[in-house]
Amino acid sequence: VTGEAPEMARVIAKALGIGRIEPRQVEWDSLIPGLNSGRFDVIGAGMYITPDRAANVAFTNPTYRIGEAFLVRSDNPKALHSYEDIAANEDATIGVVRGTVERDYARNAGIPDDRVVIFNDNDSALAGVRSGQVDAFAGTALTVQTLVDRVAADAGVERADPFVQPTDEHGNQVYGYGAFAFRQDEDDLVEAFNAAIYAFLGSDAHREMVAPFGFAEEELPGGLTTQEVLDLQ
Repeated sequence: VTGEAPEMARVIAKALGIGRIEPRQVEWDSLIPGLNSGRFDVIGAGMYITPDRAANVAFTNPTYRIGEAFLVRSDNPKALHSYEDIAANEDATIGVVRGTVERDYARNAGIPDDRVVIFNDNDSALAGVRSGQVDAFAGTALTVQTLVDRVAADAGVERADPFVQPTDEHGNQVYGYGAFAFRQDEDDLVEAFNAAIYAFLGSDAHREMVAPFGFAEEELPGGLTTQEVLDLQ
């Protein structure tokens, strides 16, 4: 298992003297229930900090910030460059992965539920766009670019360009801030992870580690704490 969060977890574990990490892969909407049931001890999946999630888990400070993007069919036949474009086109449908924040962005933009298709994972969403089941798949910019880079040039999909970032209920553009998550009674672990994150984030070693996953300067979270991220929402 690799990616920004798993690699960060390995660095932090070493810094804290944790000898071994045993990864467990589960579906996205099982992460918080699995954590709180004791199936595993930390969520290391780049989960966005949101108020609803913060009511059920204890987040560390963020390790990255990232915007959104659409995956569409080649040449973007319905000219979908924002959530608002989909809301305004009664024939347009959008796909999101179950349990992700993109469902909230769609609601905020006024896209009705009957034009939102829920997928279990990114690969299913990719197949949905390619087959025409949905007109666009909404995900993080990193997720969408990874899908585009992974498939062949003749796969019939592309990243919508340009793209307008979604907005919250106050009209402010929103970004996702990803973090580790622990059970709510594990303040000591959160504090220890935060100290290790602070020491490593933005260092040359950190930048080199996350570069293969598409992270660059603009994805650094700017020193925000979890509470500051929540205050923005």
